[in-house]
Amino acid sequence: MKKNIALLAGGYSGEYVISIETAETINKHLDHDKYNVYTIVVTKDDWWYEDEKGKRTSIDKNDFTLRLSRKLIVFDMVFIAIHGTPGEDGRMQGYLDMMDVPYTSCNAIVSALTFNKSYCNKVVKDLNIVSIANSVHLIKGEPYSVGSILEQIQLPMFVKPNESGSSLGITKVKSVEELLPAIEKAFDEDDQVLIEEFIEGRELTVGVYRVDGKLYTLPATEIVSKNEFFDYEAKYTPGVTNEITPAPVTEHVKDRLASKSEFIYRHLNCRGVVRMDYILQKGTDKLYFLEVNTMPGQSETSLIPQQVHAAGLTLSEFYNSLCEECLRQEEKRSTYS
Repeated sequence: MKKNIALLAGGYSGEYVISIETAETINKHLDHDKYNVYTIVVTKDDWWYEDEKGKRTSIDKNDFTLRLSRKLIVFDMVFIAIHGTPGEDGRMQGYLDMMDVPYTSCNAIVSALTFNKSYCNKVVKDLNIVSIANSVHLIKGEPYSVGSILEQIQLPMFVKPNESGSSLGITKVKSVEELLPAIEKAFDEDDQVLIEEFIEGRELTVGVYRVDGKLYTLPATEIVSKNEFFDYEAKYTPGVTNEITPAPVTEHVKDRLASKSEFIYRHLNCRGVVRMDYILQKGTDKLYFLEVNTMPGQSETSLIPQQVHAAGLTLSEFYNSLCEECLRQEEKRSTYS
C-alpha cells in the first residue's frame, strides 16, 4: 500500500520562496508509485493543500489530517522542506512529536540548538573536534558597548542574526563606524545577534546523512563569492557565486571534512540530511566550524543536489532513501514501544 507523505513548505521567514522551490525539487524526485505526496504550504494564517484544480483545503491541526471530499488523509510521515521558522527551529518537530507523526529532519531539541548559532557553537566547541571563531553574543534590551566588543574581537568582523537563514541580515564590518548600523540591521531580523571574528580562508560546505545505520558524507563544495561574503544575493543570484563541486582540495582535507562532519552529526544526534559549513583558514589549514543547516536549500541548483550528483547518485535515489530511512526508524520505534 502506498504511504501518504506530507511535504511541508513555506514557513514564516524571508526564506518562504526558497522553501517552495526546495519542496518542488523534492516532490519532483520522490517515487510517486510508492508514495502519495501532498505538498502542504505552511503560513502563519493557515496550513493548506492545493489540488490540481486550485482548490485549497486546510489541514486539521488537531490531529494533522487532511479531508479531501469524503476521504480522510492520515499521513504516514512528513518531509519537512521549510527553511527557518517553524520548520528548522524545532517548532514543527515538537508539534509532529505530539501528533506522533514521524518526520525526516532532526528532532525538536537538535533543531532548536543548531538554529541558535551561538548556543550551537558552544556545544561544538566542547566537542574539541574543530576550531570555533571568537564571538560576542548580544541580546535585545541588554546593554552592550562598541568598546567592549572591539576589545574582544578585531576588525574585520561579521555581525549576524543569531537565528536566521540564507544569510539574511548579515554584515561584514570593516570599520568602527559600520558596527552599530550592522548590529541594528541584525536586530531587525532577530532578538539575538552574534558578532564573530573574520577568519580568512576558503569556504567549504558538506552534506551528511544517515541511511540504514550508516553515515554518508557527500562531496564538499567550495563557495567562491564575487561579493564580500556568501550573502543572500550571492546565494540566490546566478553568476554572483562560483560553486565548485567537488571542491578542489587535497585528500587530507577531504578526509578531515568527512571525519569531523560525521563526528559532529553523531554527537549532536542529527537526523536526515544536514549541511555543515566551514572555513579552511589561509596559511594554517585549520578548519573553522561555521554552522549546521538542518534544512539546507534543495532547489535544483542548490548545494545539496550538486553534491548528490557529484556522489554519483540521482536525486530520486537520494530523497527516496531519506523517506525509507524515516519509515524504517518509525517501524523500529513502534516495535520497541
